[in-house]
Amino acid sequence: MAQQLNDIVLVPTDFSDTCQNAINHGVELAEYLDYKLVILHVINRDTKSQLKKENQDVSAITNKLNDLANDIRENSRIMVDTLTREGSIFNEIHGTASDIGAKLMVLGTHGKKGMQYLVGSFALKVVTKSPVPTIVVQEKSFGKGYKNVVFPINSFTEARQQVQWAMHMSKTFGSFINIFRQPHTDPIMANKSKIVSAQIEEAFKDNNIKYSINDAEKSGNFAERLIDYATAEKADMIMIMTDADIFSPNFNAGAWDEKMMFNRAQIPVMCINPIMTGKVYYEYITLI
Repeated sequence: MAQQLNDIVLVPTDFSDTCQNAINHGVELAEYLDYKLVILHVINRDTKSQLKKENQDVSAITNKLNDLANDIRENSRIMVDTLTREGSIFNEIHGTASDIGAKLMVLGTHGKKGMQYLVGSFALKVVTKSPVPTIVVQEKSFGKGYKNVVFPINSFTEARQQVQWAMHMSKTFGSFINIFRQPHTDPIMANKSKIVSAQIEEAFKDNNIKYSINDAEKSGNFAERLIDYATAEKADMIMIMTDADIFSPNFNAGAWDEKMMFNRAQIPVMCINPIMTGKVYYEYITLI
């Protein structure tokens, strides 16, 4: 299939090791998907302060980006471009993703402060406001790809927007999808979850997606049970909907998203922001 103009993986970088790992993920993703890679650095106050300490000007940023791009071109078959923007990392990352029509973003997060520290609420703000799905990576390498995906579901109807991305990943990587359901004691919520599950199963069966269904234990925190399950299954990716405050009244959005994004097993997490419409659950999202 011919590459489209918006077949782009965007990777912001602050030149830290963790952001380099995100770039590595982006390169591998772009190769699998036949997308172009765009590496972005936002020149903000942190960048300028760091450059001043090192007695350098903005050309040092351009040189670093060019070195990264040239190294990728020498070792990969993908197309790669670099961009610099000046301003707030939150506004400029989102603006760039929209301006270039990116389909995916890969975001590296780390616990140590770099030029632009994308940790905790900073990374959460970037992810939950992103116009495109974002794969959050810590230090875990890409390996052989996202072949074992954990797919949590609940009674929250728009969680079914995960379906098409799950199918896309499955067809790209030959992924096995591990559906992990939250149990409900309330019969209305339980019935709604059952209906959602049946619709997702139907979509997977119709598209020959390999999957299994597993129910979380009724006791304990669902987020903790999910991470335990993903760790035990040696998952390569957890795929979630963000804004979990509408996902379930028992969840706090920030706590849920952060617990997933910064999970102790360092499993990459694909974060999909819900698109609230009245349309049937996945038919309106075009990926390929």
